Amino acid sequence: MPQQDVNRAVTARVRSPLSGRVGLVAAAFVVLAEACWLNAGLPHAALISDLGAVAVASWAAVSCVRVTRRHPASLQRFWVLLAVTMALAALGRTVWTIERLAGDALPHTPLVGGLFTAGIVTGTAALLCSLAAPRSLVKQARTLLDGVIVALALIPMGWVVVFRDIAAADLADPLRTFGLLYPMFDLMQLTILVAVSGPARPMWRPLTLIGASLATRAVADAIYVSLVARGSYAPGHPIDVCWPLSYLLLGAATGCRPPAESDGDEETAESPLPPWWRVAMPYLPVGGAIVAVVLARRPTGQTPHLIFIGMMTLLGVLALRQGLAANENLRLVARLRRLAFCDQLTGLPNRLTFTRRLRRALRDGGPVAVLLLDLDGFKQVNDRFGHASGDRLLTTIADRMREAVAADGMIARLGGDEFAVLVDRGRPVPPERLAERLLAALQPLPGEDDLGVHPSASIGIAEYGPQHASHTDLLRDADIAMYAAKAAGKSAYRTCTAELRESAVSRAELIADLRRAVDEDQLLMEFQPIVDLATGTVRSAEALVRWRHPRLGVLTPAKFLPLAEETGLILTIDRWVIQQACHAAATWRKHCPEVTVAVNIAAAHLRRPDLIATVTGAVGAAGLPPRALTLELTESALIDGSETVLERLAQLRELGVHIAIDDFGTGYSSLSYLHRIPATELKIDRSFVARLDAGDGRAYATVEMVNRLAGAFDLAVVAEGVETGAQHAAVAAIGCRHGQGWRYGRPVALPELLATLTPADVAH
Repeated sequence: MPQQDVNRAVTARVRSPLSGRVGLVAAAFVVLAEACWLNAGLPHAALISDLGAVAVASWAAVSCVRVTRRHPASLQRFWVLLAVTMALAALGRTVWTIERLAGDALPHTPLVGGLFTAGIVTGTAALLCSLAAPRSLVKQARTLLDGVIVALALIPMGWVVVFRDIAAADLADPLRTFGLLYPMFDLMQLTILVAVSGPARPMWRPLTLIGASLATRAVADAIYVSLVARGSYAPGHPIDVCWPLSYLLLGAATGCRPPAESDGDEETAESPLPPWWRVAMPYLPVGGAIVAVVLARRPTGQTPHLIFIGMMTLLGVLALRQGLAANENLRLVARLRRLAFCDQLTGLPNRLTFTRRLRRALRDGGPVAVLLLDLDGFKQVNDRFGHASGDRLLTTIADRMREAVAADGMIARLGGDEFAVLVDRGRPVPPERLAERLLAALQPLPGEDDLGVHPSASIGIAEYGPQHASHTDLLRDADIAMYAAKAAGKSAYRTCTAELRESAVSRAELIADLRRAVDEDQLLMEFQPIVDLATGTVRSAEALVRWRHPRLGVLTPAKFLPLAEETGLILTIDRWVIQQACHAAATWRKHCPEVTVAVNIAAAHLRRPDLIATVTGAVGAAGLPPRALTLELTESALIDGSETVLERLAQLRELGVHIAIDDFGTGYSSLSYLHRIPATELKIDRSFVARLDAGDGRAYATVEMVNRLAGAFDLAVVAEGVETGAQHAAVAAIGCRHGQGWRYGRPVALPELLATLTPADVAH
C-alpha cells in the first residue's frame, strides 16, 4: 500500500472514530426490531419489512462510499461497486414498496426486475475487483463462467425440488419466472467469491462477511421462491428479515481494517495450488443437473421449456469455459517450454537447449566447435555485493556476449557463471576470432574498475574431430582448455590440444588413484633429521609423506599434495600423517627422549573445528607428550587465518604443542602477524640458504635479519635446505641454532632414522 494511502486511512479513522460504529449499531437495532415485529405478527408488518430493508440498504450504501476514503486506491472500485449495489437494492425495494401499496401484491415488474438485476451485475463486478480476484480479463471471464455454470446447473435441480408440481400456467409470466431465479444468481455470486478468495494469501475479513451476506440472501431467496411457488407467501413474512440482515453484514464489512501492505516478494512468489474441490466446484453441480433433467421429464416425455433453455445455455457456457481452459493450457505449455529451454535470468538458451543443438549439429555433419566460457572471480562479486548484484551483472554480461556473438553462433548459459557458444553451419567466423570478440566485449566499462567489478572470462575452445566419440567428449575438451586458460592467467582463451587432453586425463587418473591411496595403504612415511648446528646432534625430525604408486613408483609430496588440496583429500592425508608421525616419535623417544617430531598441516586443516580433537587424539593414542609435537604451517595459511584460527592455535599452545612457521620469507612476512600468532619457531626457506654458496650478500643479510628477528621474538630458527659445507658454515656463522637438509641426512624410513639416533652417530 502506498504511504499516502496509509496516511489517508489513518486520518480518516481519527476524524470519525465512532461514526461507523454508531451507524452499525443503529442498523443492527433496525434489523432486530423488524425481526421482533414480523415474528410477533404486529400490524403493518409488510410496510415495516419494506422500510427496514430500505433503511439498512441505504446505510450500507453510505458506509461503502465512506470507506473508500480510508482504503487504498486499488480497493476503491471494489467499495464503489458495492455502494452502487446497495443503492440499487434500496431503490429497487423502494419501487417494490410503492407498487405494492398501489395494489400489486407481488410486484415483479420490469422496473423492479431491472433494478435488482443491475444490483446483481454490480455486485458480481465488485467481487471481480477485490484484491484476491484475478487481474487478467481471461481469468476474470473464467471465474465468471464458473459462477454461471453453477447457477445454470441449479435450474433443473430447483425445478425438481420446487416447481415440479406447479402448473405450467403459473410460470407463464416471464417476469414472474425470472423473479424465481434469484437464488441461482445468489449462488453464482457465492461461487465467484469462493473462486476469488484463493489460497495465495490469507482470507481478507470483509470477504468473509460478504460471503455470509450472500449465503443469507441465498437462503432467503430460496425460501421465498418456495413459498411463492406454493402460494403461501405474503409480504411481511418473517423470512423478510433475512434481506436487511444480508445488507447489515455487508455494511459491517466496511468497518474492517484495510488489508496489510504486501511487498514485491509476495506478489512474485509462486502461488500454492488450489485444493481439488475448488477446481471441481463449477463441475460438481453439472452431474446433479443431469440427474434432475431426467427426473423433470413429464409423463409425455417432454422436457419443460425452462429446463430445456437452461440446459442448452449450460452447454454453451461449458463449451466457452472449456475453450478458455484450452487456451490457458496452450499458454501454459508455451510457458513450460520457455522454462524448460530458456535460462530465466538472462533469457539465453539453457544447458538442455545447447546440448540438443550440439547433438543435432554433430548428426548433420560439418565443422563444429564449442567455446566454453567461465567468468573469472565472479564468486567475489557475490560475496562483496550480494547475489542480487551478481544476478544483475550476469544479465549485463549475457547481453554483451549476445551482441558479440551475434549470428555467428549460439550462446547459452549452462549454469552459474558458465556459458557456452556453439559454432556450426560452415563456421562463418573462426572460433578463435569469436573468443577474441567475447574477451573484448567483457572488458570493464567505465565505473566498473572503481567498483572492483571485472567481468573477464577464461575461454576454452574445442573443435570436433575423430578423437571425439560424442558431444560429451567435445564438451570435456572445451572444459580442459578453459582450465588451461585460467592457469595461464585468466582473461584468455586456449584451444584444446592433444597434449592438454593427455595431461588432463593423467591428472584425473592420478586423482582417482589418490582417493584409493589411504585405504589401500599406499602412503608411507619418511623422516628428515633436524640437527643442532653446534653439537651435530639430532634434536627433531620432520615427517614427510610419500606415495608408493602402483604404476608410477614412489612420488614426492610435490607431485600429489597440490591435487589433494584441490580435492579435499588433504584432510584425510593430514590426519593419517599426524597419527603415523606421533606413533613413530613415541618409538624413537624410547631411545632418545629429547628428540621431537614436526608435521606439516595444510591451510584447510586450520579452518577445521576438529583440528584440536585430531591432534589430541593422535598424541593420546601414541602416548606422546604434546610438547614433543611441532605443527608446521606456511605463512600464507596463517595470514588467511581468522580470529577463530588464531584461537585454535592458542589452544594448541596451551596443550604444549609447538607451532613452526614454515618457508619463512617467501609469503607475507609481516611483523604484525608475528605479534598475533603463538609461534615457537621460524624455518628459513631453502631459497635463501641455497644462495649462500655463491656469496650472495643479500641472501646472507636476509638470513641474518631473520635470525635476529626470531631472537627478538624469542623464536627458535631452523635453516632449511642446507646441502653443502659452505651453506652449513654460513648459517652457523650467522648464529642459526638448527639446520635441516641433505648435509645432515636425507629423508629416510623410521628404521634407518633410528640408526642415526645411536650415541655414536649423534656424537659425529
